[in-house]
Amino acid sequence: MSSRLMAQVARFFRSSSSTSAMEVPASPAATLMQHADSSAGTDARYAQELRVAASAWLSVVR
Repeated sequence: MSSRLMAQVARFFRSSSSTSAMEVPASPAATLMQHADSSAGTDARYAQELRVAASAWLSVVR
């Protein structure tokens, strides 16, 4: 399951690399949470997976 999660995180960052530097939040965890909030109404499962990925990122960084 963790390899699937890491693949999702990698895919997410590849897709969000087209945004300008002014639009990107300060950390990858903030980016993940921002996208989780925006997709919560349309795909709750994906939003939860993004929140888990953000939490995993924070636990590794700390």
